[in-house]
Amino acid sequence: MRWLITGAGGMLGQDLRTVLAGSDVVAARRAELDITDPAAVASAVAGVDIVINAAAWTNVDGAESEEEAATAVNGHAVGLLAAAAGKRLIHISTDYVFDGGASTPYAEDTPQAPVNAYGRGKAAGEQAVLAAGGYVVRTAWLYGEHGPNFVRTMLKLASERETLDVVDDQEGPPTWSFALAQQIVALAHAASSGRAAPGAYHGTAAGSTTWFGLARAVFAEAGLDPERVRPTTSDRFPRPARRPAYSVLGHGRWSGTGVEPLPHWRSMLTEALPTLLP
Repeated sequence: MRWLITGAGGMLGQDLRTVLAGSDVVAARRAELDITDPAAVASAVAGVDIVINAAAWTNVDGAESEEEAATAVNGHAVGLLAAAAGKRLIHISTDYVFDGGASTPYAEDTPQAPVNAYGRGKAAGEQAVLAAGGYVVRTAWLYGEHGPNFVRTMLKLASERETLDVVDDQEGPPTWSFALAQQIVALAHAASSGRAAPGAYHGTAAGSTTWFGLARAVFAEAGLDPERVRPTTSDRFPRPARRPAYSVLGHGRWSGTGVEPLPHWRSMLTEALPTLLP
């Protein structure tokens, strides 16, 4: 198969390139492919068997003041990819299409209810992909070797501060981007062989914790004292965009595809941490 990865310079995009090493891959960074340009999208998609869209506007708070610009990338541009690629498209989305008010994991068919501008743009992109018969993979609380993320930030702050205050009232599934990249590629193969129907899938770790719980786990894995991490509440750190309080996603649609759901977040962190240590 011939693959196109958009957003190939990002955290997940770089992991996808690693997983697909040795395959026929066109890895397009932002400077090499403007996904808001219809002609550029049509040209890039031509002759490709699988398109993985890892390109996105990722500044959640910035989207509040620049919603039109954020939606141009996360919504309208995804529509261009969907129109050009159809069922060949695997689009990466987010838990932010839900409102965070649940107390049990969100099923793949839960109606969208975004609570911020970023989520509204991503929801529009999802709708275009699903209408075109493509695939949506929602993820959450992503961290990895390439680029800034919460786990790397905790490791950095551990060397700068004696104690850290971390919010304990948001719950989600910390997910290693490299493991997600492997799962996305496996989904593409399952789709090509007819084992995975188009639609939405959830690419997140099993289990859940809070940011406080994740920070303590990072300290423990790094051989540091987790008691240095102290719990606090979200209102201590006001931000422009409202965050979902509950971001745990269900994994029921993987059944029958031959692709396993991702493992528990804690075992995933153990495997991932050596790649993030300074």
